[in-house]
Amino acid sequence: MGAWLRHKLPPHVDVTGFLASARFVYDEGRPVLHDDPYLPHTFVWFHRDLRDEVPVPGALSVIHRDERIIVVDKPAFLSTIPRGQHVRQSVVVRLRDELGLPELSPLHRLDRITSGLLLLATERRWRGPYQVMFEHGTVRKTYRALAPWRSDLALPVTVRNHILKTRGAWRAEVVPDAPVNAETLIEVESRLGDLAVYRLTPRTGRTHQLRLHLHGLGIPIEGDPLYPVVRETAIDDFSRPLQLLASELAFTDPVDGSPRTFVSARTLPLLPEGSPSATEP
Repeated sequence: MGAWLRHKLPPHVDVTGFLASARFVYDEGRPVLHDDPYLPHTFVWFHRDLRDEVPVPGALSVIHRDERIIVVDKPAFLSTIPRGQHVRQSVVVRLRDELGLPELSPLHRLDRITSGLLLLATERRWRGPYQVMFEHGTVRKTYRALAPWRSDLALPVTVRNHILKTRGAWRAEVVPDAPVNAETLIEVESRLGDLAVYRLTPRTGRTHQLRLHLHGLGIPIEGDPLYPVVRETAIDDFSRPLQLLASELAFTDPVDGSPRTFVSARTLPLLPEGSPSATEP
């Protein structure tokens, strides 16, 4: 296995050092040894060196925990899963360590800059039943967004169109005349001067769906760094949270049939976490 790793990996990877410090492991966590027989069709994992990450401010609150699922109320700027420049500062990595749950995994995703409720499975064996809910659209998700008030906009309205997100592109786009794959019910809940709180009920879950649908109505969400225009933001700038909140989750538990309803403690407007008047969950 040592010879195979040296052949497979680029020269800058210190294969000898990684083997000596047990940084290469098999699926079950057992260290890969230099003289292990070569094993075809085998996954080998290693922990890459990580840069220091600026801690994301705000509480990552566990609002429900049982044998099968965990529901957290996440702050803006905290990634759901480790990726790119956000590894330690992700819900999965932080909670696996804090709760001692090495198999903890998300059952759906929230954008890094979106706040609110996230549902996770405690172990792999529970993923299947709960993921089927999201695949079949039986989870009732409610979001709230702060966006400009338009007196000429007739609400409620259901936006239906086709959204395409190309891998590697920052923004998604609406494709005219393509089959509908994204649908959102949009209602106004309250008015705050020139802004309003909108209640959003998505019936599909496309990338950036809610942000695009409000932008398409001429009421882009406050604090959005992509719509209507791309706004360059430093990775450690937490001063302007996106005013989009995953505020409610409701479903019938697929294992025991019980009704489940969860509500975020956060409210709009979302202030920078740590500011004197910010609402802490």
